[in-house]
Amino acid sequence: MSEKTVGVIGGGAWGTGLAQALARGGHKVQIWAFEKEVADSINNEHENKQFLPGYKLNETITCSNDVIEVASGKEFLIIASPSLFLEKMTKQIATVPNIADGSTVITAVTKGFVPSDKGPRLILETMESALPEVYKDCTVYMAGPSHAEEVAMGKLTGLVAASLNPKNSIRVRELFKVPGLMVFSSFDVVGVQICAAAKNVIACVYGALDAIAEDSSVFGDNAESLLLAAGLNEIQTIGFAMGATHAETFTSISGVGDLDVTCKSKYGRNRRFGQDLIKTDMLSKFKDIDDLIANVSQIGYLPEGAIACKYVHEIAEKKDLKLPLCDGLYKILNKETTIENTLYQLMHL
Repeated sequence: MSEKTVGVIGGGAWGTGLAQALARGGHKVQIWAFEKEVADSINNEHENKQFLPGYKLNETITCSNDVIEVASGKEFLIIASPSLFLEKMTKQIATVPNIADGSTVITAVTKGFVPSDKGPRLILETMESALPEVYKDCTVYMAGPSHAEEVAMGKLTGLVAASLNPKNSIRVRELFKVPGLMVFSSFDVVGVQICAAAKNVIACVYGALDAIAEDSSVFGDNAESLLLAAGLNEIQTIGFAMGATHAETFTSISGVGDLDVTCKSKYGRNRRFGQDLIKTDMLSKFKDIDDLIANVSQIGYLPEGAIACKYVHEIAEKKDLKLPLCDGLYKILNKETTIENTLYQLMHL
């Protein structure tokens, strides 16, 4: 594939890791970052010292604090901003000429749900409601077992590009045909988005169990595999209730693959959050789950599962879904019970 111009909206670890992969493949990449120090670090030292420290970036990657500049004139745009800021960010770039006319292919890699007056919305639904009509059913969602650190290093990673527009899915797959990445196409935009959001909730619970298992005569590897399997069932339950179309979505890399790496990897922030629930007195800083979400910056890293947990709870109540693990984490973060009590109850002990 010839060189393409790509804008990456979001200078966090994930956006930076993908930018590095694209630059490795010969594409011209510009990142938008909110923080001036991130832009300065990338431009002057070729490293994102705040969000992806220790990884030397391709010197062709540039970074700007002007989102309109980064969105303008690009053939492809990768949206990697946090879910809480997604709608505002999309509205900001909607009038950029190459987006207004629909000539830019837009892909989201943001994980989670977006709050609205009508309840939690999925990422593509939120984006497309803020974009010109030409993008209806034409945006792409990309996810899979993919920690930013390994993507930045060029270690082999598999991803799924899901879209109701097969041509755009293929375009994105071809764009990411770079060393270290394998990208597959899917029509199941709902299923892939649900897997990417809900697996973070399960990983928080997994991390807590993992911390307890270090000094437990009850919990070990077998219990952790039991929890992972039960978590996959809950993700599938949510997915089909929300409109997922393919069962294989949950048994392939976007489902079980992403869940496995999120629960077990040393890089996983959600796993770390679950461990911190046991090893530190983290929850003492917050009154309830709403207070935690409002002040999530106090944690020092972003555990997406802690935020997604609230929206999964809302979906479960609305659709009358039985989700013991997700509901258990919600009650823990809302100060209704403890993690130890929840795990013992879930395991029928």
